[in-house]
Amino acid sequence: MNTIKQDVIEMIRGLPDEADYDEIMAEIYFRQKVDKSLKQIDQGKTISHQEARERISKWLQ
Repeated sequence: MNTIKQDVIEMIRGLPDEADYDEIMAEIYFRQKVDKSLKQIDQGKTISHQEARERISKWLQ
């Protein structure tokens, strides 16, 4: 199992050589958010589709 540092290094290696700091940071941020979301799913911290619809409809009022 890779460490976070190892995963980030591999991710950066996969980027084009012309990638700048902003692109690298955006990729790391995106990966962090995806990993956090997958962890929440594994922990059962989700809501139903219907609950999501209800919450969004309240926001749009």
